[in-house]
Amino acid sequence: MDGLELLSGMTEWRQQHPKATLREMEVELDERLAQLRAKMLEDMVAASEVADWSAEATPRCPECGQPMTKSGAATRQLTTFGGKQLKLKRQYARCPACGAGFFPSGPGAGAAAGPIHTASA
Repeated sequence: MDGLELLSGMTEWRQQHPKATLREMEVELDERLAQLRAKMLEDMVAASEVADWSAEATPRCPECGQPMTKSGAATRQLTTFGGKQLKLKRQYARCPACGAGFFPSGPGAGAAAGPIHTASA
């Protein structure tokens, strides 16, 4: 969904609900804005420089401090302020020393480092 689809969708919704109250219109608009916001966030995170970290920016294990190694990409599922689910495909890191794993983050990553919570892609 983009801004134009949002506008045309709301126009169509309004035509289908001519007796909708202001509150009903507001709820419908907020739902559609939350969907658009989630899509924009997914796109921005995917375009982030740290979405696929490089050797120069190798993260350190938050448990033991050792350098992490890439362990393939996985999908991380997060919830926005609007209650929408984001699915972010990110490089996953694993510590060869202690076995800890997480999604590395960095400035502008859009998703903090933390324990993995994967979802099927």
